[in-house]
Amino acid sequence: MADEAKTLPVPCRVLEADPDLAEAVPPERRPQAVNDCLARELSVPPGRWAARHGSLQEGIGLLVLSGLLIRRVGIDGRFGSELLGEGDLLRPWQGESEPTILPVMSSWRILETTRMALLDDGFMARIAAYPELSGRLVGRALARSRNLAINMAIIHHARVDVRLHMLLWHLAGRWGRVRKGGEVRLPLRLTHAVLAEITAARRPTVTTALSELSRRGLVVSDEAGGWLLSGDPPGELTELARVGVPAARAPRA
Repeated sequence: MADEAKTLPVPCRVLEADPDLAEAVPPERRPQAVNDCLARELSVPPGRWAARHGSLQEGIGLLVLSGLLIRRVGIDGRFGSELLGEGDLLRPWQGESEPTILPVMSSWRILETTRMALLDDGFMARIAAYPELSGRLVGRALARSRNLAINMAIIHHARVDVRLHMLLWHLAGRWGRVRKGGEVRLPLRLTHAVLAEITAARRPTVTTALSELSRRGLVVSDEAGGWLLSGDPPGELTELARVGVPAARAPRA
């Protein structure tokens, strides 16, 4: 059953919910910008998401404030998947009704309850006084395309254990935290089935590969459902940056 986004009754202070976006505004103007840049907030529960409601088809798009979702695109029974989360900008309705030469299928699934700010026409009018925000939002859209390019490069590696190791470190560059012991914690509840989708592998193969990474002390799951990464990022991920595919930033302390 498809789930629809529910509009929350209280407007969202977008810059308060997304501090990285707020940093685009000079400090002396930031408090006023936080008060001015209000948007409707949407909440979508786990499950399949149609994302085609007419009220969403406005303005810039949707900014993910928290949660996790996956986009799946398929041609002739073969699928590719994109993982999206906090900070990502999306327009799930864009292009869905346009005819295509190839028989493309696409779907959205919410993995964790996801909060999003609707950056509609009203929001666009409110940020007109803060042009720095427009540039930062365009940067978010471009960052999403770069992350997708990195994922495409990762899944072309022959060994699934290397794919998983690279993928988890790449995700840690976006959402990871460095712990006191030097380990990096990735607080994403990614099941073996979801990891299989993202890495274009079979679920049993992913389970075997994760066991091998755990045996080598490189990747282990924690009690909260996230992942702990030890050692250094794999050299293959560094190589992507060397040949011109930007790697994710270092995990935050």
